Amino acid sequence: MTTSEFKTDLRVHLQDARDALLWKLEGLSEYDIRRPLTPTGTNLLGLVKHATGAEALYFGATFGRPFDGPPLWITGDAEPNADLWATPGESREHLVGLYRKAWVHSDATIESRELDAVGRLPGGEGAEGSEITLHRVLVHMIAETGRHAGHADVVRELIDGTAGLRVGDDNLAQGDATWWAEHRARVERAAREAG
Repeated sequence: MTTSEFKTDLRVHLQDARDALLWKLEGLSEYDIRRPLTPTGTNLLGLVKHATGAEALYFGATFGRPFDGPPLWITGDAEPNADLWATPGESREHLVGLYRKAWVHSDATIESRELDAVGRLPGGEGAEGSEITLHRVLVHMIAETGRHAGHADVVRELIDGTAGLRVGDDNLAQGDATWWAEHRARVERAAREAG
């Protein structure tokens, strides 16, 4: 595999995770995409906002290409968890549009640099930040975006039962509502028996 093919492969995996994350918002009300469904406040639109900020940091500022995105609390530029929820004034259209703009910005960084290109994470160790290669950033962002797409899977299922990888390919066992109810009951029985 050539370096170009390797970079393309990594980019495809990143885009798959990006698409999965956005799909989880489709068809839901403003309330449902914003409501916290875990004790820590995890919500769908907040995950998108966070992913936008992460791409802006890792593919933007790290490689000297600042992007005007939401500040991340982990860099000390915002209040704790500010990037993990949407205020009433932050519309779905605005945040999804900003995420898509971050993709374009990130993809330009990926395209314009070699995998071994070194960037500096703002706010990292030392006064000048930690060094990191584009390859490492790509791997990190694939994992980060995939992790948050997984969070979105669970949150969406809690909202309306929609589950799966993507439209037309849910990557789940085939079964109707009755089959899934029976499956869940079987898993519950096994848990009780083991406990």
